[in-house]
Amino acid sequence: MFSKSNLFLSKLNRSEKIILIFTAILTTLASEVKVVPFEEEAFRFGLGSVAFFLLILIWTPVSYLRTGLVTGITVVCFRVLEESMLDGVQVVISLKNNFPAFFFYFVFAMVLDLIKIEKYKSSPLILGAWATLLEVIGNVSEHVLRHGLLHQDLLSFKDFALICGVALFRSYFVVGLYSSITVSEQKKQMQEMLGVGSELYAETLYLQKSLNHIEQITASSHDLYRRLKKKELHELSIQALHIAQEIHEVKKDSQRILSGLTKITKQQKETPLFLSDVMGFVISANEKYSELLKKKISFQLSMSVDFETDKQIPLLAVLNNLTANAVEAIVGSGDITVTLFEESEFTCFVMKDTGKGILKEDESIIFEPGYTTKYNEQGVAATGIGLSHVKEIIQQLNGTIQIESPPIGTIFRIHIPTENIRKRVE
Repeated sequence: MFSKSNLFLSKLNRSEKIILIFTAILTTLASEVKVVPFEEEAFRFGLGSVAFFLLILIWTPVSYLRTGLVTGITVVCFRVLEESMLDGVQVVISLKNNFPAFFFYFVFAMVLDLIKIEKYKSSPLILGAWATLLEVIGNVSEHVLRHGLLHQDLLSFKDFALICGVALFRSYFVVGLYSSITVSEQKKQMQEMLGVGSELYAETLYLQKSLNHIEQITASSHDLYRRLKKKELHELSIQALHIAQEIHEVKKDSQRILSGLTKITKQQKETPLFLSDVMGFVISANEKYSELLKKKISFQLSMSVDFETDKQIPLLAVLNNLTANAVEAIVGSGDITVTLFEESEFTCFVMKDTGKGILKEDESIIFEPGYTTKYNEQGVAATGIGLSHVKEIIQQLNGTIQIESPPIGTIFRIHIPTENIRKRVE
């Protein structure tokens, strides 16, 4: 048996071998957690099939047949070794008693392969139904083999009903567990993608602004070339023309970059989210950021309004920027409170922090490009474009942003017309 499994293993790469061996061992150990439902039979209900099916769903094997074969062999060998060493059962007798268990895993894997189970992974009800049928087929096949080898009684209707009931429960338990794992993973991936997308969205705004400036500079350079040429200043006119051509090349490169960034952010805006989802991403990301900075910050979120939005990217760009600034402004420990409510036709976001605050005389200039209170250890200022990003995005949504400086911390108040961020019903 082992030589045959080694032959199969030799065709796999290292990671595939590890997954296959892990599946076989974990299934074997799980199968020892068992209930024996029929008197004087080696047939058992264990957690082996649960572990086997769940691991196959999580890590799709290269070959279902190979996985079923190796797992079945491992289960049988483990049981034979256990019974012969601990209970003194002869190897031949133990092998005869436990061989039908191999048949269960092999049949289970074979049918999984035949029905192409991957295409049902996104449909939990259908996946559970197939899994139930597969387990029933596997268990009945094992029983038939036991009848042929060990001359045990065939299943009664009551026994068959018990097998079906257990199969139904175990199958939907596995499908539910798998679905919760995949949903959690998908949410994590979406959060990461939207975080990157929000940053890219903010940068596209400045890139668009830069393109407008480049267009103006190109026109001015070309105008300078014509004037110098009229005055017969040949060398200077050629230099001006060269500058205009170089700027034009920069413009074309910038347009290509802008086009790519716009496609990415557009794709990420195609799946609307609720405001509560957006806020959940913001809070989660900045909790991790505060931990990275070794700060103890309490985040509090209060929402009296929630609806589906197709402006999750610009909202994330705004709220992530403001929340990250609040995290950075807090020294050691503090609180950040975000409140969402609806006021007339506006959706309002109020963000309060207990950080070091902003000077009164700076309130009028904090949204200007270049303003910053952040300096590195060498005294070099940060770029200071974050809040200018925020203001421009809010203006694109026809909203307003105001700042207040209470005795402790800072308060930002954002008002955006609800119709501009609520997903329209087609």
